[in-house]
Amino acid sequence: MDSSLRERLGRLGRKKAADQNPSGFPAVLALRPGPDLGRVQTIPAIRALHRRGLPMIRAKRGIEAMVDKGLAVLALPKVEDLSALARDLADSGVTATVVEVGDVDVRCIRERSGLTQEEFALRFGLDVDTLHNWESGRRAMPIAVRSYMRVIDRMPEQAGSALEAAIAQP
Repeated sequence: MDSSLRERLGRLGRKKAADQNPSGFPAVLALRPGPDLGRVQTIPAIRALHRRGLPMIRAKRGIEAMVDKGLAVLALPKVEDLSALARDLADSGVTATVVEVGDVDVRCIRERSGLTQEEFALRFGLDVDTLHNWESGRRAMPIAVRSYMRVIDRMPEQAGSALEAAIAQP
């Protein structure tokens, strides 16, 4: 007597796709294919992301986007160890970097540039009083401004020239 497929699968029981980490910290990662796109192993990469709390479908879509576009940015809820995650992804042919949006020291960035508060504010399109409040700790910087400050810190010339426009000559 032949049993139905449903009965046969039912006897196997439910299987988990992957064991997830019980705890960890949230992290935002930028994923890029390694130097050899043909070496990217999508299934192990998806499992590595899923183990860090990312739903399987979002992990799959993220890896697909990375393969198609060359970059995917994903927020993982439970990363136990960044270096272990980077190794897991590297073994799958994927390069991972952390997207940092933490606190920045705007005074230190400004002083490294050698500009006064007024010069820094004018150069990078900021309000002088707001800059003063950030430096003195009276106001917290919004996340977008912290990101902008990281760009200024790493690429000051490009950040400043991105705001410049040529003057039309008669």
